[in-house]
Amino acid sequence: MTPFGARLRAAMDARGPLCVGIDPHAALLASWGLNDDIAGLQKFSRTVVEALADSVAVFKPQAAFFERFGSKGIAVLEQTVADARAAGTLVVMDAKRGDIGSTMAAYAETFLSPSSPLFSDALTVSPYLGYGSLEPAVELARRSGAGLFVLALTSNPEGAEVQRAVREDGRTIGATMLGHLAAENAGAAPMGSFGAVVGATLGDLSSFDLDINGPLLAPGIGAQGATAADLPAVFGAAVRNVVPNVSRGVLKHGPD
Repeated sequence: MTPFGARLRAAMDARGPLCVGIDPHAALLASWGLNDDIAGLQKFSRTVVEALADSVAVFKPQAAFFERFGSKGIAVLEQTVADARAAGTLVVMDAKRGDIGSTMAAYAETFLSPSSPLFSDALTVSPYLGYGSLEPAVELARRSGAGLFVLALTSNPEGAEVQRAVREDGRTIGATMLGHLAAENAGAAPMGSFGAVVGATLGDLSSFDLDINGPLLAPGIGAQGATAADLPAVFGAAVRNVVPNVSRGVLKHGPD
């Protein structure tokens, strides 16, 4: 399979860079006039995919909002992934998995193995058991042509406690994660498959080297306060690789 980075670049060039999060939380379902149950979940997810698949590069389903319904919710998530991919839209599974060894390998197989019903184009992962703990996911992503988005500089205020912490070598943890990703993507063209999650609400990030030759998934657009006009000031020259994520800003308008 063509590597994720190349497929993402082609999708961004063809449809624009927008990523729409599929986040079916109870309040949003209610605002659509849907019940907070499996039927509401199915209707919401199907409507989002049918309405937007032709005009966005990426869908990002938030796994937790499906998992809360148990096995039936996971079945809806499987169908949502299948519908989105059948429509030619890339799927980034927002599951933020992070563990070590065989457990991390199992998480990777769930979302990055082509034989899995939840196989996605990319997966969000947490590196805070050490970047090396992600190796099973990195290895499987390379084999399957998938990608990863590693939490590096997130938009939530609490993230700074860890991500802005300074190591003995003077680098922050966030900068260290960006460095690892740059190494993963070295030599890839037109863009590597290993991206970072970097919040669009963080302001000037010129002190960080965002040139990782990979995509930058940027949450915070819309309801969290950032706008598309803010992106050049936040990301600088790396803005070409930014995938702005919006969820509530689009979905709050309802099914019509």
